[in-house]
Amino acid sequence: MEKKEKKKQEKKQSIKPDCETCQYYDFDDEYGDYVCSQMLDEDEMVRVMEHGAADCPYYRYYDEYMMVRRQN
Repeated sequence: MEKKEKKKQEKKQSIKPDCETCQYYDFDDEYGDYVCSQMLDEDEMVRVMEHGAADCPYYRYYDEYMMVRRQN
């Protein structure tokens, strides 16, 4: 049992979502940098800053090839 649990934990640790792979991470001309386009409240922002995108309630993986797959 312990080996299976360790493997699950290792997988969870190796797969860490990053803001750069999020659908809502866009370039803002005003700031001249990439920013999150979701309006996060203070609690959500603290959680994301401490734990990363894995705890972001709005995180969605951006798959630029999704539309191409639908067209075929």
